[in-house]
Amino acid sequence: MMDRHTRMYDLEYPSPEVVTTPDNGPTLIVALQGYADAGHAVESSAHHLLHALEHRPVASFHSDELIDYRSRRPAATIAENQLADMEDARLELRVFRDNSGTPFLLLAGPEPDMRWNAFTEAVIGLIDRFHVDKTVCLYAAPMAVPHTRPLVVTAHGNTPSMLQQHFTMGATIRVPGSAALLLEHRLQQTGHKVGGFTAHVPHYVASSEFPEATLKLLRAVERAAGLDLPLDSLELDVERTAVQLNEQTEESQEIQRVLKILESQYDQDLERYVARSEQSEISRDSNMPTGDELGAEFERFLQSLDSRALDSGMEPPASTDDEAQEDKN
Repeated sequence: MMDRHTRMYDLEYPSPEVVTTPDNGPTLIVALQGYADAGHAVESSAHHLLHALEHRPVASFHSDELIDYRSRRPAATIAENQLADMEDARLELRVFRDNSGTPFLLLAGPEPDMRWNAFTEAVIGLIDRFHVDKTVCLYAAPMAVPHTRPLVVTAHGNTPSMLQQHFTMGATIRVPGSAALLLEHRLQQTGHKVGGFTAHVPHYVASSEFPEATLKLLRAVERAAGLDLPLDSLELDVERTAVQLNEQTEESQEIQRVLKILESQYDQDLERYVARSEQSEISRDSNMPTGDELGAEFERFLQSLDSRALDSGMEPPASTDDEAQEDKN
C-alpha cells in the first residue's frame, strides 16, 4: 500500500545507498531558506555542502504543493534578448558522504509557505524510513554583537550531547514560528533526537553573506554528528571578509565609535559569563562554554548588548512582519 506521505514527494528510484540499520542511522541536517537566515548562513551552509561533497537525491518534494510563488518569486535571468535562466525552487532530501565516507542527509531548499503540518509529517516519515539517528536544524539570527569578536552559536534540543560546547538559553523566549521549528517540536513530541543551532550574526551585516556564521554552523554540525566536513575554503572566506570589514571600519569614525562600544560591552559581559562558569579552565578565546546553569546569565548578556547598542545610537535589526503583528496583538 502506498505511504500516505509520498503524495508530498517523489522518492528517487533506484534509491541511493543510505545506512538504514536502526543502530547506525545517519544524521539529518535541515537547512530551510527564508526564515532566521541572517548573513545567509543557512542557505550558504547547504550551498557549501552541495558543492564540496558528493551527493545523490533521495526524495524531491512537490514544490507546487508547498510554495507560494507570488510571495517568493523565483529570480529570472535575462541575457541580452533571451531568458537565460530561472531559479528552481527545489526542496530536496539528499544523501552525502563526508571526508571519511560517513553518510548523512541534508534537507535543503525554500521553507514551505503552506501545509506545514503535512510537510512535517512527511519529513518524519522519511526520518523513520531511513532510521535517522538525530536531526539538526540550522538558523542564523541578527544580534547586536561586533564582528571583531568570536561569533556565538546557541543550541537547544532534547539531547544533552548535542548541546555540549555551546551556549544554551536558560530563559523563556518567544519567537515567530517556522516549518523547521514545527518539525523540531513534533520530533521532540515523538521521542526523536533533535536539536537546533543558531548563529548570532552582527546585525549590521545580516543582509550580506557572512562566512563566519556558515563556518560556525557547520562546525557545530561536525561535533554534533561526528562528521568530517571540508571547511578549508570557508576559513579563507572568513579571513577575506574580516579584512573587508576592517577596511570599511577604518574609513568611518562613527562606525569605529559604535564598534568600540559593542566590543567593550561584549568583553565585559563575556568575562562575567565565564567567571561564573564552573569550567574555570575555559580561556578567553573559547567562545563556547557549556552548562545549563549559564543560560539565564547569557540571556541577560544578549539583552544588555541590545539595550546598550540602542543607547549608543546604533539601530537594532528591523522586526519581521510576524513580529510586528505579534506586537500589535
